[in-house]
Amino acid sequence: MKNPNQKSLLRRLKIIEGQVRGLHEMVNQGRYCVDIITQSSAVKQGISNVEDLLLEGHLGTCAVAQIKKGNASKAIEEILKVYKLKRK
Repeated sequence: MKNPNQKSLLRRLKIIEGQVRGLHEMVNQGRYCVDIITQSSAVKQGISNVEDLLLEGHLGTCAVAQIKKGNASKAIEEILKVYKLKRK
């Protein structure tokens, strides 16, 4: 099922892609470690935001559809799996 946040997800992923290229360049140039760590933290936060949007879309569409079809146990299983992954 298509994620309702696809446009926003793709935009955010493009930003993250640029940040990762920037990280590569910073390391290649031997930039100051704290600057590199700051940039890598921004990448991690960006990925976390993408995960949040994906989860929001999944809960609002796929999980609801499964529950409506009588597959509540499968929906709950997936929700718990994603929750555990997100906590790592």
